[in-house]
Amino acid sequence: MDTKELLKKVRKIEIKTRRLSDHIFGGEYHSTFKGRGMTFSEVRQYQFGDDVRNIDWNVTARYNEPYIKVFEEERELTMMLMVDISGSELFGTTNQFKNDFITEITATLAFSALQNNDKVGLILFSDQIELYIPPKKGKTHALRIIRELLEFKPKSNNTDIAQALKFLSSVMKKKAIVFVLSDFIDDGYEKTLKITGSKHDLTGIRVYDEREESIPNLGMVQLEDAETGKLRLVNTQSKKVRNAYAEFNRERVTYFKESFTKSGCGVLDCRVDESYVKKLLGYFKRRG
Repeated sequence: MDTKELLKKVRKIEIKTRRLSDHIFGGEYHSTFKGRGMTFSEVRQYQFGDDVRNIDWNVTARYNEPYIKVFEEERELTMMLMVDISGSELFGTTNQFKNDFITEITATLAFSALQNNDKVGLILFSDQIELYIPPKKGKTHALRIIRELLEFKPKSNNTDIAQALKFLSSVMKKKAIVFVLSDFIDDGYEKTLKITGSKHDLTGIRVYDEREESIPNLGMVQLEDAETGKLRLVNTQSKKVRNAYAEFNRERVTYFKESFTKSGCGVLDCRVDESYVKKLLGYFKRRG
């Protein structure tokens, strides 16, 4: 992709996702993800119904009438976007690949955070950490995140979610809002997830294509494993083969949902031919 084409694509995604984050997600995001706590703002005269525990006794003694401390929510948060860029994300049988869909969701979340004056960081991972962009504020920073999502070429096609979660724990010492965007065709990450989920506000967004749920009867078909590159001749006429394919997918989905739920983390499913806007809004409202 040349520079001109890349900038055009970045601009297109910015216009679409920024509009969504401004008009739809701003308020929902703000009410869903609360600040770290309350910080002292000012003192004012006591009014009926105020919490007596907030009375400022020094000011009260000075003016001989009750004054209370007013606190404001300490809003600034940090959002970390963890994006799986392994080979299996380059798959799609409808209008777009999974990785294009993930890019749009990631950009929308990034702009929602920036609109609320929060920092945003990015981790691109396969079975290794491909790229880490530390959390920062500002539109230029958000556009860099989109640019990397569009242009970055991973060194590996494999997936290791546990490895990515360990890296997150090593770089993020304070609590963060974390979204992990992946197809979650992986296992062995439950233990690490429990540790990470106890420290951060973590949500797994599973992006998938309908053809990953079941394979149609197409006769003899040559299939390629997107992560290993291995080619295999598969007889899709066989009911046993189709059932085994569907069962493998069900096991991975069950593992994903159970691992995240048991760890106290959020779970969201987004199919590439469905509206992620409705899914995100519904999720924010349920949590708000």
